[in-house]
Amino acid sequence: MRVHLCVVGRLRAGPERELIDDYLTRFDRTGRALGLGPARVVEVEDKKGGGPDAEAALLRRALPDGAAIWMLDERGRVMTSPEFATAMGDLRDQGRGDLAFVIGGADGLTPSFRAEAGRAVSFGPMVWPHMLARVMLAEQLYRAASILAQSPYHRV
Repeated sequence: MRVHLCVVGRLRAGPERELIDDYLTRFDRTGRALGLGPARVVEVEDKKGGGPDAEAALLRRALPDGAAIWMLDERGRVMTSPEFATAMGDLRDQGRGDLAFVIGGADGLTPSFRAEAGRAVSFGPMVWPHMLARVMLAEQLYRAASILAQSPYHRV
């Protein structure tokens, strides 16, 4: 199952980019034998300043046809890492070819776009900067693959 991080905004070179690249490389290596990956980041940017509606249109175009859509949203479900891994594994086992994670812009996602998501995931009630949310998601993808592979990376 291919994984897509469809995100609003461009990430420049720097420590966040390095962390994301590192965790996604680890995810690809660990996930390959499990039928997970590769992972790719698709960045969209509303250069005309159209706000959440324009961002939603760009994100919709970035989504692969038929992909399961999970959005990151502070109002979403807080999951443990094993629950997150199991949910990803279940989608894979159901034969889903693509899973798209969506991170909206500074003003969030439109209600209509949120309604299209199959799942809303939260990293807790705090609001996180978009770039850190990307890093945290990349790490959780690697952790999920490690859990499914029963590797010692995730300790209980």
